[in-house]
Amino acid sequence: MMDCKSMTTPMRTNLKKLSDYALDLDLVYPTMYRSLIRSLIYLVNTRSNILFVVNTLSEYMVEPRQIHWVATKHVLRYLHGTVGYGLRYVLGGEVKL
Repeated sequence: MMDCKSMTTPMRTNLKKLSDYALDLDLVYPTMYRSLIRSLIYLVNTRSNILFVVNTLSEYMVEPRQIHWVATKHVLRYLHGTVGYGLRYVLGGEVKL
């Protein structure tokens, strides 16, 4: 995903409807999906702009479908385009965004 096209938003507007479409699609490898979601959960500490989408995608960790995997890759493409964003914590320093 290093050479992917970046996205301007972390998710599509209809992401909440993923459970409606997921019944017709194939299951994906759950270990890989869970590993990626756990990494994104860790990343939320410094990238609060992806909090909602990561929370929504984490709801499907039991039986991830192809549409959930595509949505997770969308988040990765968004992160690729916003590498310079985030919060920086400095001990004893000022808080700057």
